[in-house]
Amino acid sequence: MVDKGGNGEIGRSSALSAIKATGLVFGDIGTSPIYTLTVILALVPRTESVVLGVLSLIIWTLILIVSVQYAWLAMSLAKKGEGGTIVLRELLNPLLKRAQSKYALLILTIIGISLLIGDGVITPAISILSAVEGLPLIPGLESFGPDLLVLVAALIAIGLFAFQRRGTERVAFAFGPVMTVWFAALAVSGLIMIVQAPSVILAFNPLLGLSFLFSNGLASFLVLASVVLCATGGEALYADMGHLGREPIRRAWKFIFFALVINYLGQGAFALTHPEASSMLFEMVLSISSLAYVPFVLLSIAATVIASQAMISGIFSIVYQGITTHILPALKVDYTSATLRSQIYIDSVNWMMLGAVLFVMLLFRESANLAAAYGIAVTGDMTITGILITLIFIFRRRFGHASLAWSITLLAMVFFGASLSKLPAGGYWSLVLAAIPLSIILIYLTGQKRLYRAFQPVPLRDFLKEYRVVHDTMNRISGTALFFARDIEKIPPYIARTMFVNNILYQDNILVSIVVEDKPYGLTHDFKKNLAEGLRTFEVRHGYLEVVNIVPIFREHGINEKAIFYGLEEIVTDNIAWRIFAMIKRLAPTFVQFYRLPADHIHGVTTRIEM
Repeated sequence: MVDKGGNGEIGRSSALSAIKATGLVFGDIGTSPIYTLTVILALVPRTESVVLGVLSLIIWTLILIVSVQYAWLAMSLAKKGEGGTIVLRELLNPLLKRAQSKYALLILTIIGISLLIGDGVITPAISILSAVEGLPLIPGLESFGPDLLVLVAALIAIGLFAFQRRGTERVAFAFGPVMTVWFAALAVSGLIMIVQAPSVILAFNPLLGLSFLFSNGLASFLVLASVVLCATGGEALYADMGHLGREPIRRAWKFIFFALVINYLGQGAFALTHPEASSMLFEMVLSISSLAYVPFVLLSIAATVIASQAMISGIFSIVYQGITTHILPALKVDYTSATLRSQIYIDSVNWMMLGAVLFVMLLFRESANLAAAYGIAVTGDMTITGILITLIFIFRRRFGHASLAWSITLLAMVFFGASLSKLPAGGYWSLVLAAIPLSIILIYLTGQKRLYRAFQPVPLRDFLKEYRVVHDTMNRISGTALFFARDIEKIPPYIARTMFVNNILYQDNILVSIVVEDKPYGLTHDFKKNLAEGLRTFEVRHGYLEVVNIVPIFREHGINEKAIFYGLEEIVTDNIAWRIFAMIKRLAPTFVQFYRLPADHIHGVTTRIEM
């Protein structure tokens, strides 16, 4: 009896975890049926062989890209249960011997991050636009033209981004049930239509997809650029693994996979029996039940908002990983939940994304136009993920997995090549959007290296010699002063200037080192060694996804500082790239602001640097 109760409890817990994953992970891929087949069937004749061929390509794209590449291969690679592009880099980097290989890996990772951020702008735009385009089919709303639909979509986007500051914890509990209802509605509507044209079930045969590709030449190759829309959001399975765990995501995907496939088959059946239809999903549901149509449209809008929310939260997490691993400049981070450490808000990123989303909506105006420009960033990121996965399997001598991963990577490359055909139709905008974070990251990393070399840190041994002399001969200020140094063995020059040139020395001087470790979570902190009389070291070590509030840590160890000193740079340059770097440094919060240290204790020490 106890075992049965325990098993029931485990079963309920597993079901709840899968429902939660349904809401937090699968919003993007779950809303793809709104526009994918509509876009594809606008490009090809609606003969039975063509429709079956397209459906076969969609089914096998979901199987190979999402199920095999992400749900199986990628999710078998984790670090402390975490996934994502930066995690793949952390797994692969120790396996590489040459500095050139490590640098190439860094560049590949940066490109992947940039493409994902670019995709994060387009996803909310196409999802929300495609959902509101179902409104004109509601009786009384037939007059809703493109201008009004764009306005409605823009207002939804503004509301969504404005809500970010308050955090999503209070509404996140509803995401899973809403998306579960959405997928159930997709499956039921699809089943009803399959009954009217059961021949669409033949699309499970991969030969039909291959036949379509080889019988239509270049045209069928270009159709692949739209077929890949069905797999957008597949990368979320791996990226969100740390928040939910591998098994809940895999369990949820089994249900979602069949719901998606059944709906795509139903849309295919509807296309064969209603050749005049232009908006497949919405017109299909309207033909089934006019009473159910309005709730379905409202449900679709809710689903696209959830999909957009998942992407926005994902971008915040990616940027935070970039900050803590020193790939991106420090940005002001707010923590919107006292219990969920993944709930963060980055003000500058939020409003920049909103501006970009509104720009994309106004530029393309219709989801069909936006779909024509969508896919380059997604397939580029899929290709990079496939390359990294393949290399990790090779280094680990799992050659069977490596062969399979490389085969699917080649498929992703084919999708990427097909998506490049969208460049003239506006596809270049996805590259432009990705180029912005890419340029910022490259300029920032290169500038930081130049800055570090220009600073010429003081070796600890030389610093201690000078410190002992000054300590014995100079009057000291009562109280405790904190100085921040990334590496205690190499003292930043601002500390030497403060103590030895400006003659500022406190009775208790603590060198604080904050170390970001190569694991996602974990937090340790303690005093280390006393370097000299009145000079101590304190170290905080945390994972690169860990949210750190450092002031309570100081208080826990009895540190009540009177002053906090940190280094500032005044960059003087005529070089345009370094001017951009200087602007980034000015706009980004300082190190002590990032860790939210008390403002009334802070003193910045400026060093003039010529670059």
